[in-house]
This record gives sequence, structure tokens and C-alpha cells, in this order.
Amino acid sequence: MIAFWVSLLVCALLLRQLLALQLGLRQVRSLADIEALADAELPTLSVIVSALDEAATIEPALRSLLALDHPRLQVVAIDDRSTDATGAILDHLARDDPRLRVIHVATLPEGWLGKVHALHLGAQAADGEFLLFTDADVHMAPDALRRALGHCVRERLDHVAVLPQLNVRESLLAALLVESQALFYATLPPWKLATSPRVYVGLGAFNLVRADAYRRAGGHQALKLEVLDDLALGRQLKLHGARQGLLLGEGAVALEWYRDARGFMHGVEKNSFAAAAYSVPRALAASVGFAALRVWPLVGLVATSGPARWVNALAVAAGLAIHWRVLRTTRWPARCLLWFPLTPVIMLAVLWRAVLLTLRRGGIAWRGTFYPLAALRAARRASATWR
Repeated sequence: MIAFWVSLLVCALLLRQLLALQLGLRQVRSLADIEALADAELPTLSVIVSALDEAATIEPALRSLLALDHPRLQVVAIDDRSTDATGAILDHLARDDPRLRVIHVATLPEGWLGKVHALHLGAQAADGEFLLFTDADVHMAPDALRRALGHCVRERLDHVAVLPQLNVRESLLAALLVESQALFYATLPPWKLATSPRVYVGLGAFNLVRADAYRRAGGHQALKLEVLDDLALGRQLKLHGARQGLLLGEGAVALEWYRDARGFMHGVEKNSFAAAAYSVPRALAASVGFAALRVWPLVGLVATSGPARWVNALAVAAGLAIHWRVLRTTRWPARCLLWFPLTPVIMLAVLWRAVLLTLRRGGIAWRGTFYPLAALRAARRASATWR
């Protein structure tokens, strides 16, 4: 009897999530569909990008940014303690194009994450009315800036994030990304950005912010030890009254985030425990909730009988429908849904591996610097007004 009621509750929650996703995604527009601004309407814009030991890829990345269609564009590139030829390449590009300003960071001040410090310096040097924080491996359509600025100006927004097109090479990686995006939509539904004070957004590939709103919110100075700096910036902006929006970047903003599933699983280790605010009880609670929604229906198909089994079958179907709806916003192969039974187990394993490694090491290592767990926890408590 208990199994039936648990299964019924889980099924109801999944059906509610599916309905919200189906209705909500209809309200989320694509960047490629936004009308671009004409030259006379364009505000000035500074693109800010940091790089550490990216000599192999930094030149084409910077040339692609400088080729964006914006007549009053500034690009601020921060060489964040590189030990290879990254700095020399940036200097060479700057000599050929006065729109590029290069900042070299030799040492990291105490109490800062390297990337956050680099973006802070870039924002200080920027002149634009709008600031675009992005990564060196992001590729944008030539008119992406005109369209994103058009959305900001017409909707009177202070901050627009673009969910990029993630190019994948294998179906398991696509399945893990579907799982991740389904979690994102469930926890921070972007269609509620205008109505809920607790919903915010921030994406490292494309965070476009009004410079005055960024400075009112304290900028990256307020996020010195935030591993999830892109999302934390969105939270900070929302706390200070910024109007936010999210656009889908398919066909306009793209990158290859990870080459394969193994790279994804190792790459998000530093983020996983951070998403739980470095709290073991919170990580445990999140795991129980996630397992109830994603693992229990599959287990229930085998472990229950009669009406409970039918309810669990409906819950599995609802979960698959959620993933299918997410998949429709991407270019990932439909065969990735064959991994549906396995991806929740992998996601839980990634989280708890991150928790255990962080606890055992007493902190995290990122960009060649070790950050103690006590300092990370203290910074999170200081910066977060809500969780």
C-alpha cells in the first residue's frame, strides 16, 4: 500500500513537471528568431573573455569575436596566468585590431577564484553600455549580438542569458546533457523569470548584462569564490532588481562543452557539490528527491504489481516525455533516450564522487589553484541571500 501511494505521488509530480515544461517552453524564444537592431539603435558593447593556457585555440576564438557584426564593439581579453603562448598571441592580435584590449594577470590575489578575478578585471576595463561575458570556445552567428541586444532593448531587460547549442559526438553525452537540462528547467524554470523572485538565470557561454545593472549588483567583486560564477551572477543581479530573460541559442550560439561523457563526468565535479552549497545534508536531500523521481519509477516497474505497477509505468512514460520535450529544443540524436534508465545513476554517482573528493581533499583545485572548503563555504554563506 505504501508503495502505491509513493508511486502515485511521484507520478503526479512528474506529470505536473511535464505540463509545466510543455507550456513553459512555448514562452521561451530562440535567439535566431529575434529581430536584430539597426546600427543607429545599437548600444555600445564590450565582450569579456578570459583565457588560461589556450594557445592552441585562442586565435581563431578571438578572431571570431572580432568578426561579430557590431559597429561599436570592444573585446577585452584577459590572459589569466597562462604559461604558454596565449599572452603573446593576444598581444599580436591587439596590435592588428584596436578594438581588442588585452589584460595580463601575473598573480592571483588571495580570496579570489582565478576566472572570477579575470572577469572582474575585464569588466573594470570595459567601456560598453552592455557587457557580454562569454568563453573562448563559444562560436556565435555574426548577428547574434544585434539580436540579443534587440531583445534586451525591446523587452527592457537588464540581463539576458542564452542557452547555447551544445555540439555532441556521442549519444551518452547527449543523454547526460538532456538530464542536466531537464533538472535546470525543473529547478529554475526560465518562463518564471518575470514572475518569481526566486527564479534567476546565468550561463557562462552568453551572459549579456547592462553595465549599470552589473555595477549596482556589485559585479564579480561580490562573487570572489563562487565556482558557479555564471549562475551566481544571475542570482546577484536578480537580488538587486534586474529584469532577466533567457533565449535558446540553437543556430546562433554554439560550443562543444565536452568531447565525451567521461569528460562531462570529470568536468562537472567542481560544480556538483557547489550546486548543493557544499552541504552534505543538502546533497543528500537532493539525491533522495532526484532518485524518487527518476529511479523509483523504474524500480517500481519490477518491484511492484497491480495498480502500483501501472502507476509506475505512467511515471516512466512521463519521465521519458520530459526528456523528449527537452530533446526537441536541441540537435542531439533521438537514440540518446536509450540511455534513459542509466543517466540518473550516473548523475548521482557524479555528485557523490564530487562530494567525497572535495571532503577528502578539503577543497577543490581549479585553474592550477587550490581553494579550501572552509573558504568556499564561508563565501557561499556570505553571498547567498536565498538558496
